[in-house]
Amino acid sequence: MTLKDTRAFSGFAVNDLQKAREFYAETLGLNTSVANDLLTLHLAGGRDTLIYPKPDFVPATYTILNFEVDDIEKTVDEMTARGVKFERYDGMKQDERGIHRIGGPLIAWFTDPAGNILSVLQQP
Repeated sequence: MTLKDTRAFSGFAVNDLQKAREFYAETLGLNTSVANDLLTLHLAGGRDTLIYPKPDFVPATYTILNFEVDDIEKTVDEMTARGVKFERYDGMKQDERGIHRIGGPLIAWFTDPAGNILSVLQQP
């Protein structure tokens, strides 16, 4: 048996599927669908991601989904205008927008309504 040619997809849990749908579809503007009480994000590049409810849910303590953008400053400004709050982390040097600019891609973190960590990043 081999899985090398099998279609694979990622998934993560939330505590409220309806709030997740509203956030991902309306706030972030992603294409979504709901079937069998599961939410699917239809991401660019054909990368579907499954979101499922979990009764004893605990938010991830790491970044579960990264969105690569061409202009992080413009993206952060647009997302802030849509109500997204960017996180600040102790020990991370972040500018007034919450963008970390040292040692890798430019990156800014935010959370979904369940508290899962996501990011927007711009490659150098």
